[in-house]
Amino acid sequence: MPWEKEVKVTPLPEVNKPPYLKECIEDALQKGAAVLNKDGGYTEESFVFPAVVYPVNSDMKLYHEEQFGPIIPVVPFDDIEEPVEYQVNASHGMQVSIFSEDPQEVSKLIDSFVNLVSRVNINCQAQRGPDVFPFTGRKDSAEGTLSVFDALRSFSIRSLVAAKLTESNKELLNTIVREHDSNFLSTDYIF
Repeated sequence: MPWEKEVKVTPLPEVNKPPYLKECIEDALQKGAAVLNKDGGYTEESFVFPAVVYPVNSDMKLYHEEQFGPIIPVVPFDDIEEPVEYQVNASHGMQVSIFSEDPQEVSKLIDSFVNLVSRVNINCQAQRGPDVFPFTGRKDSAEGTLSVFDALRSFSIRSLVAAKLTESNKELLNTIVREHDSNFLSTDYIF
């Protein structure tokens, strides 16, 4: 349970979520994807074991829906413009994670994604916190998941770029700012 020490996976709080997630996984399986991890998608009442699903494509529900479950849909691509184009056309836009040490590549992706999602993570996974950052969401993201609409408006910001505090990330972001590679990341006092 969530209150148990060092717990990593917890039951889902929504009654209809496990059948919905099962439906998403089954749809992907019928259309050519596979669950890559042992026990992925296993369901017991309100508990759903995390699933890594690959390869996901535009014919599948997992490609289009913001499912808020322990499912990681993996979409292969050949050109870096493909994930940008995906996000341009997506109905949701909470977060994206960029993994690279190339300042020009990271700069280009930051500038593309800050107008499409609310949080751009550099060399770190998408995450809810730390709680010092406001809740963020663009387009139809998180619609209907929280009951206090005005609270979202009051505590939200449009876009955020975040990275783990490591020497390599510090150097990467300082290079982007110093070289003026990003229109969004342009002030070095934050580093």
